[in-house]
Amino acid sequence: QVQLVESGGGLVQAGGSLRLSCAASLSVFSINAMGWYRQAPGKRREFVAGITSAGYKNYVDSVKGRFTISRDNAKNTVYLQMNSLKPEDTAVYYCAVGSASWSVVSSWGQGTQVTVSS
Repeated sequence: QVQLVESGGGLVQAGGSLRLSCAASLSVFSINAMGWYRQAPGKRREFVAGITSAGYKNYVDSVKGRFTISRDNAKNTVYLQMNSLKPEDTAVYYCAVGSASWSVVSSWGQGTQVTVSS
């Protein structure tokens, strides 16, 4: 079981930026994929961005061009750089570990709140 520790959430105005961090207890080389989901009140948890051990990246359409996922292998950490934030990005963001296709999610972080004001 991989332990995930998230940080970087907060309150920003529309158009602002945040960078989320997720530190894993296991080398990212031993993980098929790491990424981020988000859940707004009353909504299902949705996939936002992911990166595989091979470095392939994927994003939900609504964040393409605004969010960038990256990793620091030496620090066992994955980042989500969020630019041009919109109020609809407001949600709890969860770091996750899963299969390369995201068909199975094996570990979740505790979640970090991102609030974008208008």
